[in-house]
Amino acid sequence: MYNQRVFTDYLDAAMHTATYEFLEDSREYYGEVPACQGVWATAATLEGCRDELRDVLESWILFRIAAHMSLPTVSGVELAVPEVA
Repeated sequence: MYNQRVFTDYLDAAMHTATYEFLEDSREYYGEVPACQGVWATAATLEGCRDELRDVLESWILFRIAAHMSLPTVSGVELAVPEVA
């Protein structure tokens, strides 16, 4: 089982690398975590986009852990996924 602090440190480090832009066509904010393939979100407000992106990132991390898939190192923070024997 993972130490909650290590998980939170990883989540926070990844969120600090997030990029955001305002999409004129849809009048929404788009955010993504570049190091985490497929982690993106949209929302009507920047704060809503950040919240949604954090939820998506957390689900993405938990899925990869459950599937024993590796996680990228983000800003020097690692979250190792144990190998299955």
